[in-house]
Amino acid sequence: MPGESKRRASRAVDGAQRPAGTYAYAEPPKTRIPSRRHAAQRPGDEMSPPPTRPTGDSASRLAQACESLGIELAACRRQLLLQYLDQLQRWNRTYNLTALRDPGQMLVQHVFDSLAALPPIAEALAGTNDACVMDVGSGAGLPGVVLAVARPDWRVCCVDAVEKKTAFVNQMAGVLRLPNLSARHARVEALAPAQCDLVVSRAFASLADFAALAGHHVRAGGTLLAMKGRRPEEEILALQEREPWQVQRVQALDVPELQAQRCLIWMRREGST
Repeated sequence: MPGESKRRASRAVDGAQRPAGTYAYAEPPKTRIPSRRHAAQRPGDEMSPPPTRPTGDSASRLAQACESLGIELAACRRQLLLQYLDQLQRWNRTYNLTALRDPGQMLVQHVFDSLAALPPIAEALAGTNDACVMDVGSGAGLPGVVLAVARPDWRVCCVDAVEKKTAFVNQMAGVLRLPNLSARHARVEALAPAQCDLVVSRAFASLADFAALAGHHVRAGGTLLAMKGRRPEEEILALQEREPWQVQRVQALDVPELQAQRCLIWMRREGST
């Protein structure tokens, strides 16, 4: 029957688009976006946080966020961040790079959250030529990609143990034309010392574990920086019992449009200058 022939042809085309055993990273495969009726039935959706209240289009919100943070970011650089966010949403449908699905939440909790750390990091690296920054447990490149976009004069390397995530970051380095951005698929403790000026992590591990796993990548006089939510008092006390890393200071952060606590934990080696 004609209808049956069309259905067979359609199944053949679908099968050709997804050959068995393939796992290409260069471009996420085309996927059907579920309807609202089916999307509501996916496991875990009932536990998802409510969408961020819209406060205008993403471009204007990003510009306002930069202004409130005191960041002078050219329009072309802001556009790169929006392109990154768009790519993250596309890849996330297939590769599950982040638990967030709502674009508004991604903008605030990923991009704005990462941008909030930029001024303090820039102050810490002021006067450093060809600054080298490592982002440990980077996931989809947060904050690493955001830092690389905002500061093309910094060399930023994102490290993660999950291959699909580092593949995405390397893809973004090409798509966004960021020669200062790279990614390594590895366990950070297994890599040779990288002699970085600053090693940063965002929701990666406890302070003690972060220092133990990634501290050897910090050059003499360099800094470990942990991005945290609430001030982690127990983690700070646990770190104080170890050597050589100690908390230098805890810095509160205000993230635009985010009603939640954020802070930076600055750590230095004892005796480091």
